[in-house]
Amino acid sequence: MKPPPFEYVAPDSLEEAVSLAAQHGAHAKLLAGGQSLIPAMNFRVVQPAMLIDLNRISELRYVHQGDDGSLAIGAMTTQHELEIDALVPDRAPLLFEALPHIAHPQIRNRGTIGGSLVHADPAAEIPVIALACGARLKARSLEGERWIEIGDFFQGMFVTDLAEGEILTEVVLPPLAVGTGWSFMEASRRRGDYAMMGVAALVGLGEDGTCTSARLVYLNAGDGPVDATEAAGSLVGAKAGPAGRAVQHIGVDGVGPEMLERARERLRHLVRYGSLGVIRQAMILPAAEGELGLQEQIVPRHHAAFHRLPDAAADPGLVIMFALVRRIDAAKSLAEGERRQPGRCVLLPGGAV
Repeated sequence: MKPPPFEYVAPDSLEEAVSLAAQHGAHAKLLAGGQSLIPAMNFRVVQPAMLIDLNRISELRYVHQGDDGSLAIGAMTTQHELEIDALVPDRAPLLFEALPHIAHPQIRNRGTIGGSLVHADPAAEIPVIALACGARLKARSLEGERWIEIGDFFQGMFVTDLAEGEILTEVVLPPLAVGTGWSFMEASRRRGDYAMMGVAALVGLGEDGTCTSARLVYLNAGDGPVDATEAAGSLVGAKAGPAGRAVQHIGVDGVGPEMLERARERLRHLVRYGSLGVIRQAMILPAAEGELGLQEQIVPRHHAAFHRLPDAAADPGLVIMFALVRRIDAAKSLAEGERRQPGRCVLLPGGAV
């Protein structure tokens, strides 16, 4: 199918784009990467009278480190640009770890961080990472600029807090505290497909290895990113290492029984093992950072086999192996074009700062 007729304009500056957005209001749509909007228009799910293309606005494409160690990202920065930027793995390792999971390289070449956030797809990775990291978002309109806390941004499936005429301009990820471990995983039927379930974890450890803070955020588990505060809170006080086996007893009720009541047993299985996997990765690696560093590990590729894990008595080593996420070295990805030996892939474990 093809979209119905529409007007098209490509402003060269943010001021011009803001003016056009205010002028056309609800009749206009903003075009970022277009990886979701254009298919929706082709199926006539969305029928804007005006399409405002933001791709010529170079001032919205950047990655900067703030004085406080935060990472400021322009809304039109593509996912591929984030993959190869040297600041991202250092200042936002959880984001860097999740990027290879987003669809395919062709999609990441066009898709933007701002477009993914504004689209607010419950199955998207970037909204989950932004919520887990406690991002702050800057929006611009004719009335000026305003900051939005990420917890207030998502209002439901494909709905955000952006007002009519507002344009998302910047995403700021705060620095991770020293001793924070991170991990991300998702399970999909095929690489590049929408995830059936995914989870991001941030775990802070004290000097004695005791968990002092935790964050668990799930994708495709509700009408938006699901912040499992109850499940994360049950981690506080637990210890990494051998004592960390206690995390096996974490229930999935913290994700929200209402979210799971109609889910198939397979999705319950994914939530259970996804939680266990990322928690183990995030809690174990801070204590072992000096020993493991960022050495590459070659492990069998089981991307789509995560849901075939055995029951809750599974060997912890097997669980950890399946929970390893693809933290692909950016330079190697660029040089090799993500070509991998058949049946195998280069993995780097989750880590700590």
